[in-house]
Amino acid sequence: MTNLKGEIWLSDGNSKHLALEQFGLLAAIQESGSISAAAKAVGISYKTAWARIERLNNLSQLPLVARSTGGSKGGGTSLTSYGVEMLAGFSLLKEQHEDFLKSIGNQLKSIDDISGFVKHTKLQANARNQFVGTVSTVECGAVNAELLINLSATLSLVAQVNQKSQDEMQFIAGSSVLALIKASSITLAAGTTEGLKISARNQFPGIVARIDEGPLNSDISMDLGDSKTLSAIITSQSVSALGLKEGSSVTAFFKASSVILVQA
Repeated sequence: MTNLKGEIWLSDGNSKHLALEQFGLLAAIQESGSISAAAKAVGISYKTAWARIERLNNLSQLPLVARSTGGSKGGGTSLTSYGVEMLAGFSLLKEQHEDFLKSIGNQLKSIDDISGFVKHTKLQANARNQFVGTVSTVECGAVNAELLINLSATLSLVAQVNQKSQDEMQFIAGSSVLALIKASSITLAAGTTEGLKISARNQFPGIVARIDEGPLNSDISMDLGDSKTLSAIITSQSVSALGLKEGSSVTAFFKASSVILVQA
C-alpha cells in the first residue's frame, strides 16, 4: 500500500483558482465569526488571512465572506449564504478526494508505479491582483485587440492584447478569463478625479481598506465594492504625501496594456 497525498483546486478551466487551504480559512471563519480568531486557528497571520479572503472574493462570482461593522456586538465577519453553500460542497469534495486517494494507494506497491506517467504542472503568477471575469466586447484593430471584461455587476476593466495573441487565444464575448494586474503597475490618486484627464483606460474609485506600511514601499488594499479588492504598491513617501489612511477615498489607475489575460 502506498500512502498518497494530493491537493484539491477549484477551477472552471485549465487554471487553478481556489485551493483547499483557503476553504480551511472559510471553515474557521464560520466557526469563530472573527478574522483574527480564524487566522489563529489555521496558523496564519491576520494579514495573510485578509489577503486570502480578498483573493477568494475576487475570484468568486458572488462574495463568499462578508464583514459587518457596528451593532450591539461591534461587528464581525461571516460567510455569505453562497459561502456556506460553497464550503459545504467543498467539504463533501474533500471527503470523496480522500476516499479516492486511499483507494488508489491500496492498489499501488510503490510510487514508482505511477511516477513515469504523472507530470505535475501548475500556473504560478506573481501578480497580486487576480480577477475572474467575462469578456463583454472585443474590438480588433490592425495591431491590437481591446477587450471589455466584466468583473461583477458594476465593475469592468479594459485589457489590450496584440493581434497575434487574439488570433491564438480567440477571445470572444462570453469567454471566461483570468485578469492579472501587478500591484506595482497601479497608480493612486487621493480622492476622486472628476474633471481630471488621464490616459489610463482603467480608473477605479474606492476606499482604502488597509495599509501595510514598510520603510520604503507600502501595500495599499482598496475596497472597490461588490466584494472586490485591488492592491497597489506605492512608496511610503507617497502614502504620506497623499495623506492616505484607512477609510480615505482613493482612485486607482492602470493601463489596458498592464492587464495580463489567461483563458479560464
